[in-house]
Amino acid sequence: MSLFPAETARLAEQIIALYRARGWMVATAESCTGGLIAGALTDVSGSSAVVDRGFVTYTNDAKMDLIGVTPATLATSGAVSRETALQMAHGALYRSKANVAVAVTGIAGPGGGTADKPVGLVHLALKSRSGLILHREMHYGEIGRDGVRLATVQTALELLMEVVQTAA
Repeated sequence: MSLFPAETARLAEQIIALYRARGWMVATAESCTGGLIAGALTDVSGSSAVVDRGFVTYTNDAKMDLIGVTPATLATSGAVSRETALQMAHGALYRSKANVAVAVTGIAGPGGGTADKPVGLVHLALKSRSGLILHREMHYGEIGRDGVRLATVQTALELLMEVVQTAA
């Protein structure tokens, strides 16, 4: 029995199987999900063949110290931005042995939103060693903190599936 919704658990199982078959490894860089993406993947037996490492970079200092997000990016674009998500994915990829890294940063709520960056806004980025870069800007809305976080995990897993299917 998984800790995650059935659809998310099935997707994580498929990712582990497909990545294992290719000999690929994954790294995660997570802010608003606090490690839930890595948790969904490692909920699958045998995931140690696929999951290299996960970075939980909740604060700006952690984003800079652990995965190399630049102070200039945080100052000009903010922690919740396309630019930050892309730098998080890049940093996680090159600070790991992974072939693919996925990164998320957003506003889960219930507070913290603004007119420009409302609750439910999440930026997801994926980068592969082959040079593929994906970005998604999601507006989940005010579906509750747990809802935003679980929806973000699902979208992140969908990105991981997309990259392995694209390479097929």
